[in-house]
Amino acid sequence: MSKIHPTAIISPNAKIGSNIEAAPFAIISDNVIIGDNCKIGPNACIYEGARIGNNVTIYQGASISNKPQDLKYANEESELFIGDNTVIREFVTLHRGTVATRKTAVGSNCLLMAYCHVAHDCSIGNGVIIGNAVQIAGHVEVEDQVIIGGLSAVHQFDRIGKHCMIGGGSMVNTDVPPFLMTSGYPARYMGLNIVGLKRRGFSVQEIEEIKGAYHIYYNSGLTFQEAKTKIKDNFPSSPYIQMILEFMSKSTRNIIRK
Repeated sequence: MSKIHPTAIISPNAKIGSNIEAAPFAIISDNVIIGDNCKIGPNACIYEGARIGNNVTIYQGASISNKPQDLKYANEESELFIGDNTVIREFVTLHRGTVATRKTAVGSNCLLMAYCHVAHDCSIGNGVIIGNAVQIAGHVEVEDQVIIGGLSAVHQFDRIGKHCMIGGGSMVNTDVPPFLMTSGYPARYMGLNIVGLKRRGFSVQEIEEIKGAYHIYYNSGLTFQEAKTKIKDNFPSSPYIQMILEFMSKSTRNIIRK
């Protein structure tokens, strides 16, 4: 049974699932779709184009699917997706897409902590944790199971690979391949996210292979292209090494340095 506070403003054109809670002064606009068992906190604003899954909790003052902060935006139709079981804490801001992709997406089982911002045309994977006051610029791709420490910033068009750990207060201005731990201003290579990999069930052998690949890349003295060739030759059957090489092959922002 839904619990809608009498001061909440919900457009008759919004599509709302069952067992919804809308707290005082929550606003849900036209062209919004919300799944089942969601909780919308007080003064939260859900703007046009929001597509919210099931079991999503949005805390007070959050701004969901507002217009992009992009001078090229011309009121074109676009969307903002939030996957199932994701938690959006207080005063988070999520902007919908522009004509570039027409969507911004946040995956399932994510936690976006207070005051963080995800800009237009971003893609945030599943199981991602974004710390307090993290600022993510437009067109950024964050893959699955990434943790970004509080007060960090991510430059537009950057990519962060799976299972990375970004230290608090970092400035990420290049691409970060999978499995790494980074920190600093600008963010630098700090080794593997070994604790995270162990928690997620990676074997000792798999971790050693990943460590060996990055040792070649960062410590061999080879050019980056030579290092990538050697990695491919040394680990021809590892799916995780293939994941690293594929990520690097798509990089347009350069790869994080030591």
